[in-house]
Amino acid sequence: MSGYLLSRLLLYTGGRHLTSFFSPSHYVLPDTRCRTCPLPSQARSFSSRRGRSDGSSGQEGENTLRAPRGEMDFQLSRLQINAVLCANEQSVRIPEFDGRGGPSPVLRFESNQLSANTPLEDRRTSASCLQTRGMLFGVFDGHGGHACAQAVSERLPYYIAVLMMSESVLEDLEAAMETLRPAPPILQWYKHHNDYNYRESAALYVEHLRVYWQELLASEEHGDGMRPADALIYAFQRLDTDLSLEAQVPLANDLMRNTAIQAAFAGCTACVAYVGPEGVHVANAGDCRAVLGVQEHDGSWSALPLTQDHNAANVAEVERVFQQHPARERQTIIVDDRLLGVLMPLRAFGDVRFKWSRELQQSVLENGDSDLEALNLYQYAPPNYLTPPYLEATPEVTYHRLRPQDRFLILASDGLWDEMTNDEAVRLVSEHLTGIHLQAPVSASKLNLGQMHQLLLRRRARATPALDLNGATHLIRHALGTNEYGEMDQERLATMLALPSDLARMYRDDITVTVIYFNPNFSKTTN
Repeated sequence: MSGYLLSRLLLYTGGRHLTSFFSPSHYVLPDTRCRTCPLPSQARSFSSRRGRSDGSSGQEGENTLRAPRGEMDFQLSRLQINAVLCANEQSVRIPEFDGRGGPSPVLRFESNQLSANTPLEDRRTSASCLQTRGMLFGVFDGHGGHACAQAVSERLPYYIAVLMMSESVLEDLEAAMETLRPAPPILQWYKHHNDYNYRESAALYVEHLRVYWQELLASEEHGDGMRPADALIYAFQRLDTDLSLEAQVPLANDLMRNTAIQAAFAGCTACVAYVGPEGVHVANAGDCRAVLGVQEHDGSWSALPLTQDHNAANVAEVERVFQQHPARERQTIIVDDRLLGVLMPLRAFGDVRFKWSRELQQSVLENGDSDLEALNLYQYAPPNYLTPPYLEATPEVTYHRLRPQDRFLILASDGLWDEMTNDEAVRLVSEHLTGIHLQAPVSASKLNLGQMHQLLLRRRARATPALDLNGATHLIRHALGTNEYGEMDQERLATMLALPSDLARMYRDDITVTVIYFNPNFSKTTN
């Protein structure tokens, strides 16, 4: 794009960020209040994407927090607990009909985030595709800072949407940009007022998105647009390539360049769901997770995972990584369940330390005229760095056709899954949805008679629990406050939420959750 055209574009957008330029309106959602359901416990185990300073993952056993009462008071009141839990709460109801002659597959969605890192490294996204039917939801778990997750959460939905748009719509979009006419809107965003945008880099993001659709038009094979599964794969790959290239080339100003370098050297995993007329397509790169909540004909509930974690616990994933490198490296690629002994996820955006050659890393960091110390960057290559790249952002895509018994989909970062299983998450959301409390099973071998009696008394007392208004909040509350008996422990929850920022990350991770509730009339109509 010429400097003149770019300046006109910035003038036209009035300095707005990317979401406002390609969107007809921009929903900013207010805080919502939530009700409580507190009961009593102690501090729980912790886990970490990059582990503790001693190199262990934190998943081996309990790390009990014992705060001296005389020195520190970690206890919060119930009102304070609710204020912390509900600060990033979001609830959105979707019109039952999409305006194109059919029911919308999504009835509503609920989302929430809770930070352990300061600042929060997770990001989330939700938007309606205005040129194609369907909605996009994403959860992005950042590491090494928030820069990569921030950039990916802002840009990836546009890349996906553009790939699914027809050639004629892309031609209209290009013509509008060329003549500085209003561009056809691409996405309708649903934003919480705490969600952040990189306004300073909006011009760069628009420019590279435009280059992308120009390439699609030049191919003369785009036709009616890509299928969702292909669009998800190509969008992940192309955005990761753009993040890499932007860190290597001169940019308009130092702020934009610093942002690009930070985004490339940080990293994030991503789990994106496209819910459209054909059903649900989920693209996953890393260890975020998508789990379907299914209500069987007899009223029972089951969890159907739509993703697999890309980490050392996934034997097939480890073998995939091994196959990309010489056999002599099998002993050094995965060390202590981490890639090259450092990184837990085996797929991710950014993380160019695991993708670029040593020479390229050194060139970019030394010749970029950036204050590396201020950017919290340093020259470092993982041990046994012999045949890069070791990491990629290509997602694994799963398709599921919606059925009447499919009630909701949970997207969450690994901060939630570190604390509960798929089945536990589905049970909690089903309780929240139906108002019927399903008691978690308890092993009698762990309890003596007195403990069992007390547990039964507590369960009787909460036979009709007061639920959070938001299903995502309900999950986060139980992730942090559930004790070893499967009961909500108010003291444990208060302690976990009151931890100072320098301690919080040792005991829990950032948690981001989005719960998507399906429209039952949609599956009935399509079937």
